[in-house]
Amino acid sequence: MLRIVLIDLLLLILPFLVYAAYVVLVKGTEPANVWQDAPVTWLIGASVLLLAIAMVTLVSFQGGDPSAVYHPPVYEDGVIKPGYVE
Repeated sequence: MLRIVLIDLLLLILPFLVYAAYVVLVKGTEPANVWQDAPVTWLIGASVLLLAIAMVTLVSFQGGDPSAVYHPPVYEDGVIKPGYVE
């Protein structure tokens, strides 16, 4: 779960990081002045679009067979046996 949250956060800030790197490297702007004329609306839109694409991709390509039976983790003999899909 934490992995998915971190991926989502990375996708949300990725357009901002790319824009800041572009402005600093190509335009020669000082890092303190990067956000003065930033197209914030477009960056937020790109962030939301990347996040939506990632969520749709995860939902579409993850998961098992809908008719499969899930067996939850079990505690036996002092050991937790992980859950599995049969």
